[in-house]
Amino acid sequence: MREQFSFRTVRKKIVVVSKIAGFAMIFVYIVLTRLPIHQDLVSLIWIAFVSLLIIVVDDLLRRFITRPVSAICEAAEQIAQLDFSSPCRVLSRDEFGDLAKNLNKMSENLQQTLEKLENANSQLEREVQQERQLLEERKELADRLSHEMKTPLGVIRAYAEGIQDEESGEKKQQYAEIIISETERMSALITTLLDLSALENGAAALVPECFDFVEFLEVTAGRLLADLPETDFELQYELPEHKAYVYTDRQRMEQVLNNLIVNAKKNVQPGGILRLSLVEADGMLSFSVFNQGSAIPKDKLSKIWEKFYRDDTIRYSGSGLGLAIVAQILSMQDYAYGVKNVADGVVFYFSIPVEARAVSLFGTLESGRRALEHHIPASH
Repeated sequence: MREQFSFRTVRKKIVVVSKIAGFAMIFVYIVLTRLPIHQDLVSLIWIAFVSLLIIVVDDLLRRFITRPVSAICEAAEQIAQLDFSSPCRVLSRDEFGDLAKNLNKMSENLQQTLEKLENANSQLEREVQQERQLLEERKELADRLSHEMKTPLGVIRAYAEGIQDEESGEKKQQYAEIIISETERMSALITTLLDLSALENGAAALVPECFDFVEFLEVTAGRLLADLPETDFELQYELPEHKAYVYTDRQRMEQVLNNLIVNAKKNVQPGGILRLSLVEADGMLSFSVFNQGSAIPKDKLSKIWEKFYRDDTIRYSGSGLGLAIVAQILSMQDYAYGVKNVADGVVFYFSIPVEARAVSLFGTLESGRRALEHHIPASH
């Protein structure tokens, strides 16, 4: 197969230059030999012409070969050093131009590949860090759980030995009740921990529904504060007089209210005030529970939501998981929440959006009901 010989090749350019130079030399030589001038002058003109021709040919070869090769070598050296800031600028329409285009294309592909590798490496580092953090959390969790189990297990063992040594039936009954109580405490701790773990890992999905949060709060708080006559604190509350519908997981929000109200109930000082508040404003329901008592140290406010966290200044010492569950449930739904110290106590709070469609529907139904009660046709 014959090689295609295009003018747009370095070889063709060199051949053309060499032929032009050869023809020029022959032409000038013939002209000089026919001129009626002295031989020395002819030789001088010939030498000057040949020197000029060499300079021109050298400049052309520099343009066609030397400069493109130097530019390509410089670009290749930059690429070897992973410097992609300056592309190869050989624009000739020959093999060197094609080589420069391919070199630039290779540089772009290499740069994209390196960026992908860097992104993959960063992602891998993040995953390794997350895995390391998860392992540390699991180890810490196992240590804390082991510590939490030691107390009830020690109590159970002590009273079990007491039952063996005790002859009194009444004492044995008391010891048995204590053992059962500690067993239930351990069971509740494990159940709560498993529930929190399921929430954190996404194994427990939220099941939202639309319901009246005002009535929901009244029922939940009423159940938790049913022993109010026997308690040593004053209950205050501020609730809307109208319905306020929300779209959220009822069961999980009941857990939130349970933990917050029980926490306040256990930490309110004797003779102090426990205040429940629910205020609707700008499409949001803001719930807060205040207990009069000791403030939480400022450096402990952010830690209070952590698993197994306990503060020695707090009167009530529970499992240390209740507030962690509150934080997890509210975070999963992007609800704002927090805790703050006020003048004479502590306030826990969160906000939840009002379900606008339910509010509109309730308003329409309420208007119709009032119209029927007064025998007035409802306006549309």
